[in-house]
Formats: sequence, structure tokens, C-alpha cells
Amino acid sequence: MSAASPLARLRVEALASSHDRSGFESGAEALDRYFRTQASQDARKNIAAPFVLITPEGSVAGYYTLSATSISLAELPELTARKLPRYPLVPATLLGRLAIDRRHQGRGYGRFLLADALYRSCRAEIASFAVVVEASDEPARRFYEHECFLSLPGQPLKLYRPMADVVKLFG
Repeated sequence: MSAASPLARLRVEALASSHDRSGFESGAEALDRYFRTQASQDARKNIAAPFVLITPEGSVAGYYTLSATSISLAELPELTARKLPRYPLVPATLLGRLAIDRRHQGRGYGRFLLADALYRSCRAEIASFAVVVEASDEPARRFYEHECFLSLPGQPLKLYRPMADVVKLFG
């Protein structure tokens, strides 16, 4: 990314009370409502870690959440499951929500936030086999598939990206 790139001037921060969420509108009411009313409570209770994308002007352009989850060994493709220990569940990182405000959509901010989430996930000092997402719809599923996420068998909207792949991405 060149210094002249508009993305170079963005920053991602942990959600704080100083971030104005009142006017955030992504076009997905459930994501907007969560961000405006629930995200800070989830952060205080250690249920999810919300992160916000801040524009150079200081406004919130988007957000995502990370939390711990697990994947049942039976959910994974057989070839993948065979390579793992026979635990009933394997640890994973949940990218629970990701949304971009309508005023900032179409600028690559979703991909920017996804990269930040993947980077934080692979740098965490806790074991995680994969990053898991549950796409809200087909366009979201296609977005994640374009970013090398794989659908779980029989669950086309639940996708994962092995952490080993994420670590390679960031070298």
C-alpha cells in the first residue's frame, strides 16, 4: 500500500466510549443495532472484542468483533479432520460481525478490516486452529470465499480459514 493510498491513513482501534456509533448504518439492521446498543456491553463482559475502523476525519467507517469459539471435528472436511487430534472440539477464533457504514462502502474497507482481524487472530497468544465466520447471506459468503475461506461441509454460510494459512499470509 503506497503512502498516497487512502487506506494508509485509516486506523483500527479497540471500541471505546469516545467512538460515536449513533449514526452508523451498514444497511444490515441487525449489525447496526448490535453495534449501537450491544457491542460495548459485550466488550465489558469479555464476550467479544469489538474493533472500529477510524477515518482520517475521526469517524467510524466500520467494525468487526473477535471472540473464542470451537469447531466440532465432525463439522470439518474429512481430509482436514484426519490430520487433527481426536478431540471432539478444536479451538478457533470467531470473526462474529463485520460491517461497513454505507457512506464508506465500495472503498475496500471490508477487506481492510478483514486483514486486520486475521492479523490480530494470528498474533494472539492463544491456540486457534482456524478463523471462523458465519456469513449472513450469499454476497457475504462470496466475499469470504474470495478471501480464501472454505465452507464447512453441509453449512455453506459457515466458513473457515485455517490459522496455518493466515500465519503464512503475514509471514
